[in-house]
This record gives sequence, structure tokens and C-alpha cells, in this order.
Amino acid sequence: MKPKRQAVIAGGGIAGLTTAIVLCQKNWQVTVIEQAAEFSEVGAGLQLSPNGVVLLEGLGVMPLLEDTLFEPEAVEMRYGSSGNRIFSLPLRQAAVQRWGARYINVYRPDLVTALLTRLDVFLDNGQLQLINGQRVTGYRQSPQQLEVLVDTGETRNADLLVGADGIQSTIRQQMHGNTAPRFTGNVAWRAVVPLAATGVHSPPPTACIWTGAGKHAVTTRVRSGNWVNFVGVVEQDSWREEGWRIRGTTEQALDDFNDWSPTVTQCIKSATELYRWALYDRLPLSHWSDGRVVLLGDAAHPMLPSMAQGAVQSIEDACTLGNLLSPESLNTNDVAEACGQLFARRISRTSRVQKVSAKNMKLFHTRGRIMQKARFEPARIAGYLAPWALYGMNDWLYGERF
Repeated sequence: MKPKRQAVIAGGGIAGLTTAIVLCQKNWQVTVIEQAAEFSEVGAGLQLSPNGVVLLEGLGVMPLLEDTLFEPEAVEMRYGSSGNRIFSLPLRQAAVQRWGARYINVYRPDLVTALLTRLDVFLDNGQLQLINGQRVTGYRQSPQQLEVLVDTGETRNADLLVGADGIQSTIRQQMHGNTAPRFTGNVAWRAVVPLAATGVHSPPPTACIWTGAGKHAVTTRVRSGNWVNFVGVVEQDSWREEGWRIRGTTEQALDDFNDWSPTVTQCIKSATELYRWALYDRLPLSHWSDGRVVLLGDAAHPMLPSMAQGAVQSIEDACTLGNLLSPESLNTNDVAEACGQLFARRISRTSRVQKVSAKNMKLFHTRGRIMQKARFEPARIAGYLAPWALYGMNDWLYGERF
């Protein structure tokens, strides 16, 4: 039997673990190297739209999420200060009927646990190795050989290196140079709180956007609906620290949302832990590959959270790469050519998501009542008279299949 091709994946987050599942299914021998001491994710919520859910179904991951996911009843938008609804679109049955799969909310650690559980079979048969507490620092390659460099001093030979190591990717830096990401002028707050703690001011069981002048918030439910995930994004230029585990205070968060609906402020008051992080992005890259080294996820196309597509686009990347690296595809393509094709197939879509995410951020932060009414009144009317038009705005995204 021909030896399995060897893949090393730098990064053990959602992008890296999904890629590991895909490549193992395509009969690759896979090693995932994660610099953290354990494979874990921050305690935050994720919205997974139908284009991602259908892929997780194909990977065998969805059954492992059933006990903890939450299906929002609708997607809606409200004014942050008054709480008045702008529009509400039913989502549960509508998502399946229109886009062929559910729209769900999950807790990030639950998704990572499901991905790891799905990988157990490949660990058991010796096809997969998971390594913690080490970091891929770079690579060397020639037409004959690809060497993966690790911070332990070890060098690993591979047929493929996948850079799934995030917005500060070491692999991207070697491939494109040490260019800093752009600060967007926005800082995000996040918290996960028990639904019971929010009392009479509990957020609706929807994916809800709260819009306001220079800021917006999103409330969703996770963990079977028993917890509320809160994200609040505020325009400011005085604090630029990046990182998912930077603590903030209740007073600081309330100061940012002090004149908003009690539904929003109660989420903040109920949180025992509040975190904030500065939002950065990058311009679309000119290429994602260098020979048999390829970037995906945030390493290739970091995006603002205002379309809730970061995780889903990483899953799409992984599945597209897997199709390009399947035994059937590699009968006609070599690994380097397949890596180059990932960019060709994905760059238009991911660049569009980046662009629309940035546009949405500005829309959600519209200032002045006159401008807010001008921008949101058409959506309010459409929600009553032509909801199909609002659904249709996402057909290009949610209905695409890979």
C-alpha cells in the first residue's frame, strides 16, 4: 500500500481541527501542533449559518453538538437605546427551507469538544497526532522536501504544511513579510451569562442585533438556550490591546452602554467575567500558498464579526482544501498546485465577506436619528411587506455549497 501523505497543521483552533478531520478523511497522515497547553477555546458564543452547518453535517460533527446547540427563533434588529424592533425574520424552519440547513448558535468550547471527539477515531487508528505546548516557527522547502520548524528545535518532514495559526500567523509572516494588521477603531466586549441571571430583562430567543450611534451589540443564546452570549462593539481609538483573554470591568462596559435598553445593560451587570479585545483586520492577500505551504482561516482572511462568518469561512476553507487534496484530485494535481487552487477558489468569496462585514459594522453604528431612520426604515418595511427580500440578501452566502 502506498504510504499516506504527511500533513502538519500549525494551530489547533476551529480551523486547524476541522482541517485535521477533512485530511484524515482523505487518507492523509496528520499532525496538529498547538502552542497552548491544551486544545481549548475561549468561552464565547458562535453563530453557525447554514453554509457551515451543512459542512459539519458532512464531517460527522453535528450529532456531537445536538445536546448543546440552540436554534434561534428569528434574526432581528432593534434600536439599542429604546429596544424597539426594526425587523424580525423567522429563522428555524425558514433556514432549512431556503438554504437547506439549520442556523444554530453554539458555545465555542462545545464546538472544539465536538471536533476533538470526531477526531478520536483517527487518534485510535494512528492516523492523527495532536501535540500541545509547541509552536510551528517556520518552514524550509525545496522541490524535493518540505521541512516544518518547531520551537523545540525539532524539524519535521511533511508533504503539506497548513497555517491555521490565526491573525498573527507565523506562517503568513514568513510567506508575506512582517506586516501588522490594521486596527479598525473598534473594541469588542464579550460575556456569557446564565439566562436566569438576566431575569425580566432576558434577551429574546433570537439572533438579535442592537444598533446605535458608534456602537452595536449582539445577543444570542447558547448551551441549549440556558446561557446568553453578549458581544458589544464600540468605536474608540484610545485602547488597542489585542487578545481574547483581557479582562475589563463592569463599570467600563456599562459606561460604553449606559443609555441603552435594560436588556443590554442587564447582560453586562449579570456577567461575572467581562472581556474586551481590539478588533483588527487585514487587506486581502495576493496569495495564500508558497509551494506546499498554505494558509486558511484567520491566517488568510481575518474578518470583523459583523456577519458572524469567521468560524464558518474557516470551515469552508478546510473542506475546499480537502477536496483539492483528495486522492482523486491528486491523481492530476500535485500538492503545490492544489494549495494554489485553494486561493483561486476562495479569494473572491472571502474578500466579499470581509467587505460586507466592514460595511455592516458601519451600518450598525449609524449616528443621528435622521440617518438611522433613513437607513433602517426600508428594512423595517420590508420585514412586514417583503421579508423574502431580506432573506434574499444572504442567499449568496448561506446557499453556497462546497
